[in-house]
Amino acid sequence: MAQKATIHKAELQISDLDRHHYENHHLTIARHPSENEQRMMVRILAFICHADKQLAFTKGLSTDDEPDIWQLSLSDEIETWIELGQPDEKRIRKACGRSQEVYIYTYSGNSADVWWQQIKNKIYNLDNLHIYNLPNEQTEQLSKLAERSMIIQATIQDEEIWLTSAVGDCNIQLNTLKT
Repeated sequence: MAQKATIHKAELQISDLDRHHYENHHLTIARHPSENEQRMMVRILAFICHADKQLAFTKGLSTDDEPDIWQLSLSDEIETWIELGQPDEKRIRKACGRSQEVYIYTYSGNSADVWWQQIKNKIYNLDNLHIYNLPNEQTEQLSKLAERSMIIQATIQDEEIWLTSAVGDCNIQLNTLKT
């Protein structure tokens, strides 16, 4: 019998001073059986970085035609495509062709570094592509905030992210690989 997704609830209280976005977002997150807490929390972090009323989680791991998170226009055109991990060149090019802006968040330490070295020369000319790397020690801190029901206060200023919850806090500074 197939395992079912684990449901998590998150209330995000976001103060993004860089984008002037100040809002609460109530999310229901279906954590796929093959998804660990670290990946789920990176998904939440990516949501925080791009928070908008139109931003939504997709089916994610269970479909090849959708990113982890996207923002659709009122006419169902993809405005923002957000991918986690280390997608291959074909998937990146497809995303850049389908969306106005594409963001990739890598987070797996040395394997992310190896992936970047292998792919950077193949995708350098994609103008709507942005890639960020989350250092391993920061993803470990981020994972400690995971709970089935969580309230996270997020403050973003000068591209630095401070997260606070009932179980702890962490400071995130993404490494920009491509803008």
